[in-house]
Amino acid sequence: MNGAQDLGGMMGFGPIGIEVNEPVFHAPWEARALAVTLAVGFLGRWSIDEARHARESLPPPVYLTSSYYEIWLRGLERLMVRHGLATDAEFETGVPDPAAPALPADLKSAPDAAQAAAILARGASARREGSGRPARFKAGDRVKVRDINTLAHTRAPRYVRGRVGTIERLHGDFVLPDAAAARRGEDPQPCYAVRFAARDLWGETAHPNDCVHADLWDDYLEPA
Repeated sequence: MNGAQDLGGMMGFGPIGIEVNEPVFHAPWEARALAVTLAVGFLGRWSIDEARHARESLPPPVYLTSSYYEIWLRGLERLMVRHGLATDAEFETGVPDPAAPALPADLKSAPDAAQAAAILARGASARREGSGRPARFKAGDRVKVRDINTLAHTRAPRYVRGRVGTIERLHGDFVLPDAAAARRGEDPQPCYAVRFAARDLWGETAHPNDCVHADLWDDYLEPA
């Protein structure tokens, strides 16, 4: 979506501050925010893409004035209310809501700390080889990114939409984030590395030797 999180190429936000020897967490509550988000996510009610959309669809004034882990917590609140794990009243008051419906009967159990650590160390891939959807493009093909404007989730950055680039490589078949975020299944399809000349994105003020690579799914592209 065209939300506040899609800042690529936008101006007026000042320089990016680089913190030397930046700690993993700046305060204890940030570590707890991450732990709570992961613990509730392990219940299996939503995908990583739906979680991303919950964060990126926060109102711009809220998103842009919140810290990184504040955004995570606000997104988690939305997801928990949406999936019947909590109510708005409970987040507003901090106490159980007697009028809240019972938790879903099919709720999974979260792993314990050791199991969670093992799951995180192992990771999970969105690669889904053998989806049966043939790749329409090959390295060297010129493609145009569809001008996607949607209130739903998409991983097509705003600054490449409508622009022409060149296929650098085929990564393989991966879950389409747009479908997963909307709970329409995984819809695995080819994902490509697409190279864009910087001047095709930013105009004549960009350096002529610079380029940008973006990983883009088949649905985002059309022949140039």
